[in-house]
Amino acid sequence: MEATIESIGIYIPEREISNQYFEKIIDTSDEWIKSRTGITNRYFSNENEYTSDLCAKAVKNLQKNYNKEINDVDFIIVATSTPDQPFPSVASQLQSRLNIPRAGSLDVSAGCAGFVYGIILAQGLIATGSYKKVLVVGAETLSKITNFTDRTTCILFGDGAGAVLVEASKKKYLLGSTATTDGFYGKELYKSNTGAPINSENIISDGMIHQNGRTVFKWAVFTLPVEINVLLAKNKLSLADIDWMIPHSANIRILENVCEELNYPAEKCLQSVTDYGNTSAASVPIAWYNGIMDGKLKSGDLLLLAGFGSGLTFSGICLQNRIEKI
Repeated sequence: MEATIESIGIYIPEREISNQYFEKIIDTSDEWIKSRTGITNRYFSNENEYTSDLCAKAVKNLQKNYNKEINDVDFIIVATSTPDQPFPSVASQLQSRLNIPRAGSLDVSAGCAGFVYGIILAQGLIATGSYKKVLVVGAETLSKITNFTDRTTCILFGDGAGAVLVEASKKKYLLGSTATTDGFYGKELYKSNTGAPINSENIISDGMIHQNGRTVFKWAVFTLPVEINVLLAKNKLSLADIDWMIPHSANIRILENVCEELNYPAEKCLQSVTDYGNTSAASVPIAWYNGIMDGKLKSGDLLLLAGFGSGLTFSGICLQNRIEKI
C-alpha cells in the first residue's frame, strides 16, 4: 500500500520573544544573534502550556484547515524531545484528548530529525496494509529545558508544533527515504536528566539543553550534502528535480552553507528559523505549512524533507506535495 499527505496544521504559542528580550538578560545583541543565526524572533509556551497542549492545537488546526476526520486514525506518532513527562507518552495523551477510539501510539525521540523519522515510520506502517491513517506530529517546548544563562544556546530555541496525516493511497506520493546516525557525537548535543549518572566527564547532569555549537555546525554542514545526495540517488533523482527543499531549521548559516555546497538555490530552501527560532521536531512542518499558505508550494511539487539533530542523526524523504493552500 502506498501513502500520501494531503493535510497539515501548526500551532505557535502566543508569547512572542524578540532578540531584544535576550539583550536584557545576557551579554548579547540583536545584531549579534541575527548575524550568527539568522534568528529575529521565536515563541515560548506559557508556564502551564506543555507539549501535549501544542500537539492537540496543531491537530485541531489541521482539522479546521482541511475538514479531516480523525476518529479513524490507526496510529499516532509524536516526535518530541520535550515530553510532558517520561511516561505515559505524549502520543497516548493525544489519543485521549482527541477522543480517537482505537489507535496505537508512540513517541519518537530523535531530536530535530524526529518529524521526518515520524513520516518514514508512518509510511512503513501503511505499507504493511494493517494501517490506513497515521497522525504524525512534531512538537517541542524547548523553552522549558533551556538554560537562560548560557548565551550560546538560549538564543536559539523556540516552541511550536506541526501535524500531518499520512494516509493510504493507490498512487505513490511518498518516495524513498534514508536515515543514518553517528552516535559518537551524541555528547555534543544532549539533555541529561537531573541527577542522572554521568557517564562522561563532559556531560552536565542538570536537565537542560547542552550543545557544542561549533561541532554540531561542522557535522551538519558536512553531513547534509552527503546524505541528501544519497537520498537523491536512492530515488533516482537529481537536485534539479526537486522543486523545494525543507531541511530542519537550526541555523540560517547552516542552510546557506549546505545550499552553497549542493549548488542549490537558497530561495528554494524553505526555513522557519528566522521567525520562529530552532523549534527542533516542529521546524520542518512549520516551514512546510508556511510555504503552502504563502503560495510558494503547489500541489504536485516535488519536495525533499531533511531532518538532522541530536544523536547525531539524519533523516530524509522525498515526496510529492499534495497539500493545497486553503
